[in-house]
Amino acid sequence: MKIGFIGAGHMAQAIMIGLCKQKYVATADILVHSAHETSYQPFAAEHGLTAATSNAEIVTQADIVILAVPAAQTLDIVASLQDELASHEPILVSVAGGISLAQLQENSDSTGLSIVRAMPNVNVAIGQGMTALVTSPITPTADFAQVEQLFQALGDTTPLAEKDFATFSALAGSAPAYAYLFIDSLARAGVKYGLDKEIATKIAAQTVLGSAANVAESSTNPWGLIDQVSSPGGTTVAGLLAMEEAGLMTAVVKGIDATIAKENAE
Repeated sequence: MKIGFIGAGHMAQAIMIGLCKQKYVATADILVHSAHETSYQPFAAEHGLTAATSNAEIVTQADIVILAVPAAQTLDIVASLQDELASHEPILVSVAGGISLAQLQENSDSTGLSIVRAMPNVNVAIGQGMTALVTSPITPTADFAQVEQLFQALGDTTPLAEKDFATFSALAGSAPAYAYLFIDSLARAGVKYGLDKEIATKIAAQTVLGSAANVAESSTNPWGLIDQVSSPGGTTVAGLLAMEEAGLMTAVVKGIDATIAKENAE
C-alpha cells in the first residue's frame, strides 16, 4: 500500500513521522508533494520518503491520499484533480478543518469516490494521537476500515458526527497546547520552591502522562480518581480548593469556549 500526502505542513509531517516510527509501511511507500519545495523535499530526503513532482502524481500512485493543505486551498486542489481522482479512485482523506464531506464530494466531481474526514492531533507523531473520523455514506466499509486502521496505528480514534468536529478540535486539536501550559505551570511552581526547571518539567510531565493513562484505563471517572488521591483534611484537598478558588475549571471551560467560537467563525 502507498500513502500519499498533498501538503507538508506541521500536521502532515506529524502523521508522516508517526507512520515512519510505527513502520506502518515502507518509508519509500510514503509519497509527499507540496507547493513549497523547501518544505517537502528536504523532509522527504531526511526520512527516506518519496518526493513526488506533482499533486497529480500523488493521486495516480497512492492508494490513500491525505489532503493536508489549508482549508482555503482544499477545494480548489480537489477540483483541479478531478480527472486523476476519477480514473484512479484512491481513498481521499481530508484533514482540513471546516471543509465538509459534501463539499469535498461536490468538488471531486466523482460520485463513487471514497472520502473520509479525519481530525488528528499532533501527538500522532509519537503514536499517542487522538483522531476523529467521519465518512461519506457512499464510502465502502472496507475503505473506511483502512483509514481507521492507519490512524489507530498512530494512537486512538473515535467516530464522530461532522457537527461535533469543532468541539473535537478544541478538546483534542488545541488542547495539547493547554496541557503543555498546565505542565509548565506545575514545573514553574516547582521552580518557585527551589527545583531546577528541567527536573521540575520532567516530574510534571511524567505525572500528567501517568495520570492521563490512569484515566484512560480506569473504569472510574476522573472525579472519582480525584477522590482516591484526596485524603480528608489533607494537602491535596487544600490544593484543589485553592485552584477552584482561582477559577481553574472555569478558566479551562472558557478556553474551550473561545476555541470553539474561533473555529465556528472561520
